[in-house]
Amino acid sequence: MMEKSAIVEMQERLLSKRAKTLLHHPQGMGNYFTFKTAIDILGLDWNDVAPGGVYNVTGAGYFDMGYMANHIGPSDAALQAFRDASTPEKLAIYPPDCLPELKELVARKKFGRALGPDFEVMGVEGAQGGIGYTYLTFLDEGDEVIVTDPGYFHFVPAAEACGARIVPIELNEANGYKLVPSQVEAAITPRTKMIVVCDPINPFGTVQTREELLAIAAIARRNNIVVFNNVTHNTHQTDPSVQQIPMASLHSQETPMDHVVSVSGMSKGYGMPAIRVGFMAAHPALLRGAFLTKMEITKIHINYPGQYAALTAMQDTAYVAASTETIRRNYAHIQETVERTQGVSIPVSPAYGFCMMIDVSGAGVTAQEVTVGLLKEKIAAIPGDGLGDVKAADYLRLNYSHPDIACFERFREALPKAIEEARAGLYADAVIGFFERAGTERGKTIIAKIRARQQAGQILSAAE
Repeated sequence: MMEKSAIVEMQERLLSKRAKTLLHHPQGMGNYFTFKTAIDILGLDWNDVAPGGVYNVTGAGYFDMGYMANHIGPSDAALQAFRDASTPEKLAIYPPDCLPELKELVARKKFGRALGPDFEVMGVEGAQGGIGYTYLTFLDEGDEVIVTDPGYFHFVPAAEACGARIVPIELNEANGYKLVPSQVEAAITPRTKMIVVCDPINPFGTVQTREELLAIAAIARRNNIVVFNNVTHNTHQTDPSVQQIPMASLHSQETPMDHVVSVSGMSKGYGMPAIRVGFMAAHPALLRGAFLTKMEITKIHINYPGQYAALTAMQDTAYVAASTETIRRNYAHIQETVERTQGVSIPVSPAYGFCMMIDVSGAGVTAQEVTVGLLKEKIAAIPGDGLGDVKAADYLRLNYSHPDIACFERFREALPKAIEEARAGLYADAVIGFFERAGTERGKTIIAKIRARQQAGQILSAAE
């Protein structure tokens, strides 16, 4: 087995600049804290927690409130469509880019705009694939990309791997945890190439207003900037008083949206992350560039049986209505849990989707330590350091899509226990050790926060 120094030397010598950008990136896989880190800290057997190497926690007795898979799962009709399409004839050929009837449905249902000479849809490997192709198609070295902080894990490192520079806008109470047009305009420079508008916003579940979207689009148009509108969380309306609006749907002669690239997928709204079916939409002149980029990287089009499953799923209005009611029930349960738990708060109520943040800073602990304590109680969650610099040690992101109310009852019992163990310092050294190994600047700030608390505790003990 190679020594660490030899591994580092090999990476430095052979890896591309793009890959080396990610090796020690605070949002690079393995460099931020998750419930997976907690598995090793607690000395658990991976096969008991996440058997078969799956991304989610599926072990007996565990509940997953971590990564953003829709735990309600697919509709029966979508499953049957997948089975019916899994024939020798269909599996023996390369699939089309996207079934014509699926393209038409996606354009209308997900992006709010009909297909035509100035609007086209392309199949991609989930919304995640759409992120990658968007960045590779439009970003050059030195370009600037405006994103939110916090924001989805991969918006930042994927752009920086393309050589772009990130310009973050902090989401906070003052701006309602969403993009304010005046802040966006103030962040623009001659190098700005793209504005990322994730709407609903992962991780808060907040949505932009029609007026905000029109203003951001106008700002981008005046400055020759691409708007990347990721709407993958827009299926479930957690707050019935709020309406999410895809930017593509606002296209008109007065407000052209030809500079907007839209992305969505089947994982969040329809409970089918395993089929890896997603969609990218834009003016054909722009989508042509993305199509050619995709063909030179992966070449093969998206899952053929999965396309039929997607077509059926998006027409299953009863499934969406029932799953939305489940999600609303779950959020109400978490609200009550937070109200009962001293030192914990919800910074902003989510309007769409099933991701939200809670803030544990009032309890005097870090979200990373709480993550370990929660997994001990068989609840998986994700702390904020993978989502940005802002309140990286304070925020805990939760997935509240689980269909079993027992998940949220367990969370209610587990949260105060996890906080108490964190206050006692049970996991402090292990969390510090993880971030020392990761070696990121963000990790160093979390280490400093834990050590400051430890030192304060030692001083207090000495005084007593």
